[in-house]
Amino acid sequence: MALYEHVFLARQDLSQAQVDALAAQATEIVEAGNGKVTKTETWGLKSLAYKIERNRKAHFVLLNIEAPGSVVAELERQTRINEDIIRYITIRVDEHEEGPSVMMRKNDRERKRRDAREDRD
Repeated sequence: MALYEHVFLARQDLSQAQVDALAAQATEIVEAGNGKVTKTETWGLKSLAYKIERNRKAHFVLLNIEAPGSVVAELERQTRINEDIIRYITIRVDEHEEGPSVMMRKNDRERKRRDAREDRD
């Protein structure tokens, strides 16, 4: 089966529970088509470079998917219909990254720097 990374941006006014429900809904779509989601990461509420549909921020979510192309096409179709998702991208990859993604490692680095700065003060 082919490997994909699917990232979507959800509206800023959604709660974290609603964002988790969107990720679960995407997982159900993939599993219904005999695929599987190997990793789900919620990157949190982040600022956008420019306004998208009057949103200055968005909730970012990453899904690592193992599935045939037809399942990904159905996932994208359902994502396009959903009004809570303002942007999405699906990329075919040769292999999935082991461990946390770059975005999650960046958050850890920033947290460690902040803690170190607070310890100095």
